[in-house]
Amino acid sequence: MKRILLCTDGSAFSQSSYRYAAWLAPRLDAYVNVLYVTDIRSQKVVSTGNLSGSIGIDASRELLDKLVNLEHEKAKINHQRAKLILEEAKHFFEAEGIQNVNLIHETGFLVDSFHEFEAQADLIILGKRGEAAEFASGHLGANLERIVRASHKPCLITSRQFKPIERVLLAYDGSPSCQRMLQFLTKSAAFRGLGLYIITVAKNADDQTAIAHIGEAKHQAQTAGFEPVCCLIGGNPETVIAHYAGENNISLLAMGAYGHSRIRHLVIGSTTAQLLRSSHIPVLLFR
Repeated sequence: MKRILLCTDGSAFSQSSYRYAAWLAPRLDAYVNVLYVTDIRSQKVVSTGNLSGSIGIDASRELLDKLVNLEHEKAKINHQRAKLILEEAKHFFEAEGIQNVNLIHETGFLVDSFHEFEAQADLIILGKRGEAAEFASGHLGANLERIVRASHKPCLITSRQFKPIERVLLAYDGSPSCQRMLQFLTKSAAFRGLGLYIITVAKNADDQTAIAHIGEAKHQAQTAGFEPVCCLIGGNPETVIAHYAGENNISLLAMGAYGHSRIRHLVIGSTTAQLLRSSHIPVLLFR
């Protein structure tokens, strides 16, 4: 049985990720591990420092005692919040008929805790944004990029609204990560019978390297039993891929993650990050 690792924070995007996990689990015959990590920073209170010289020893001790009690109270509240979020996830999956669900609560940092459970997973699912989605609608979640960069497993980044997956678009450039993604799509039971579209974007439609890439992707997909719709288009990748997905009613975009170097990403951004920000459909990534 395969394993899905679902990272949640209880936000609106997490609710959507539950629905995608419930859609995928029976198709993959998968067990769902729901992971909630209480950020240890949320339990810390401001340190008093050495205030005895300014407010007196007795007053300093009294303030310190109050801060310690406050920290303990915040820890209790955070534990209760985690329990409620995980129970809500469990109730959702039970209502969807998904029985193989395991709830996991950790305290620390998601990126650190993630590695321990990622090693045992076949697929990672997390929302595009988290608790601050209403205040940072143009940004990605704080942990998302670090998780995607660190993960060696396919990561499904879910959109806010759930839509059953019927048509999959693979953005293919011949890179190793795209080759792994193509293998994952064509070998996974979850995508059998779905419409498969493959697009390669080049500077111009006469690019021989791009023509070879789209040809090899088509051949591999056909060998696996698919009848892909293949297209080679010239232009800017972010614009072309987003437009093609909209025009063809695509419900899942699949692509290799972060093909450029870290320095290039910091200087000019990346196709992956820009598509993640602008996409209204889930994105499946493979590093």
